[in-house]
Amino acid sequence: MKRLLMPLFVALMVLGLSCHAADADMLHFTARQVRVDGHSYAYRVFLPAGWDSKRSWPIVLFLHGSGERGSDNSAPLSQGLPPWLKEHGADFPAVVVIPQAPQDTSWYGTPEKMALAALHDSIEAFHGDRDRLYLTGLSMGGYGVWQIAADHPGMFAAAAIVCGGVLPPSDAPELHLHGVPADKNPYTWLAHRITPLPAWIFHGAADDIVPTQGSRDIYAALKARGDDVRYTEFPGVNHGSWVPAYATPELWPWMFSHRRNHPR
Repeated sequence: MKRLLMPLFVALMVLGLSCHAADADMLHFTARQVRVDGHSYAYRVFLPAGWDSKRSWPIVLFLHGSGERGSDNSAPLSQGLPPWLKEHGADFPAVVVIPQAPQDTSWYGTPEKMALAALHDSIEAFHGDRDRLYLTGLSMGGYGVWQIAADHPGMFAAAAIVCGGVLPPSDAPELHLHGVPADKNPYTWLAHRITPLPAWIFHGAADDIVPTQGSRDIYAALKARGDDVRYTEFPGVNHGSWVPAYATPELWPWMFSHRRNHPR
């Protein structure tokens, strides 16, 4: 009998350890839901290790790329900021909100409303500071950062945009900045619209998915206005520029040094 029980005991121990490891991996990525227009949308919230309810917290809204769309509430954790947080987030000083855009959508329309609803839900639930809200995203999420910043000027204290754009890439005509008047240059219009939002733009010089020139052009438009804008281009890096971008040591001290100006 003992011989039969021992393998079962070992198997249960291994299973228990595996489950514990999985739980530990997701420990600070709390699952939540928000309702928008009668539909429920799941999203994740990263809670820093030192989080408590005794003070207010800065909150970062992270927008994923097109490959992480869906409804599983897990894919957005696979690229960009969430993997960096898993490795280096022990001392991260902010709450991070991670919504998931439905399949075949962009961060415009209902997904934009859902992302902002998740942000506001997290502000209430996790003692967010409305003067310290930050915005970041990669690829499709980079487009989403520009979109939300243009649609809600004055809401955010600073933004980091990774391999995003304003005009559509050749193979994704639906992906572009919405709301630009037909008689306006989209870059100068966007720069005027979001000023005075501090922005740090990242792009790979060898990106063959989203043209690098778009980031150069919006940087030039913001710089021409005298805005607080930085631009980092990674030589030889293709579309996955989010890996070196989120590993940039100066990014987070720069971002969290800003507080929101009075909304317009």
